[in-house]
Amino acid sequence: MRAVIQRVSEASVTVGGKIISNISNGLLLLIGVENEDNLDDINWLSGKITRLRIFGDENGVMNKSLLDVDGEALVVSQFTLHASTKKGNRPSYIKAAKPDVAIPMYEKFIKQFEKDLGKKVGTGIFGADMKISLLNDGPVTIIVDTKSKE
Repeated sequence: MRAVIQRVSEASVTVGGKIISNISNGLLLLIGVENEDNLDDINWLSGKITRLRIFGDENGVMNKSLLDVDGEALVVSQFTLHASTKKGNRPSYIKAAKPDVAIPMYEKFIKQFEKDLGKKVGTGIFGADMKISLLNDGPVTIIVDTKSKE
């Protein structure tokens, strides 16, 4: 699994002109699933993100986690995170899991993340044409991959 983590002051997902989910202070997570991903990837990624110390403490040092600041989260599936641009100019998505694998993994990630965070999170709609709006805070953007554990 691959995640792009963005610390945000606010973020929302719009589908068909209607806002379906929005958050204030917290994290926008773009999640990509590969065919080889499993429950270990879900558990590791969820734990890593909820405990990642990327929020400022009283001295302005990134020393607090999403849990510490009681932040919100918005989780959006994004298969293009597994794009390969090695050959030619058209990205290949061969490494991205097909919906029959990706949807259950995405849903399991959301459940695990909600469990680790201790509250509900906002989500997009898998496979929909979504418009994501965000106000990146910092800006802070981090990419995490379960295969390299970084």
